Amino acid sequence: MKRVLVVDDDPLSLKVLSRHLTQHGYRVCTGASGVEGLRLFAQEQPDVVVSDVVMPEMDGFEFCRQLRQQRGGELVPFIFLSSRSELDDRVQGYEWGADDYIIKPFEPLELVAKIEAQIERARRTQLEILRLIQQQTQAKAEAAPRPTLADLLLTPAEERVFREVIRGLTNKQIGEKLFISPRTVQTHLTNILSKLSLENRSQLVRFAYERGYIPREESSDKK
Repeated sequence: MKRVLVVDDDPLSLKVLSRHLTQHGYRVCTGASGVEGLRLFAQEQPDVVVSDVVMPEMDGFEFCRQLRQQRGGELVPFIFLSSRSELDDRVQGYEWGADDYIIKPFEPLELVAKIEAQIERARRTQLEILRLIQQQTQAKAEAAPRPTLADLLLTPAEERVFREVIRGLTNKQIGEKLFISPRTVQTHLTNILSKLSLENRSQLVRFAYERGYIPREESSDKK
């Protein structure tokens, strides 16, 4: 359920707005001043804020300004709903960080439409930010040099055993491939686990996968 924070010092306006928005499927919380609005925003983390301008303690302009400075409040849609209709008031509202400015009296359906439009815009913005972050993360991962077994300070024999263990071979299979006994394989494996501070083969495979010694596509092919 989408959450709306409505801030207005007029109890009747709060009641009417709350009832109308609730009927349209929103979860509504209300406050009577900018000070209360900041507190409620921190508690509720609403999807959109609708605020009057003229209020006691802290007016809507200051409320919007302080909200934009809070973590989580930078991108939340903010709509002024005010009887102050002068051009200077509307311009000031936008300058202080509002996304929209609706003049009272207003059409309730228009308010709902504007709330939905702002929520959808915020959703698209967040998705685009997430996409860019994922692109950057992937680019860094692809650009990072793949680690080499030399980084693990293993002997040549231990490196050969390491490669076969993380491919999933048993001691017997490794011994047959490397022409050594299963006991020798186990000795090398014990030394490898000790050097890497690991306890068993499963931990070794996980260690190799997480650090890039097993390419992800190779790991997927084995499933």
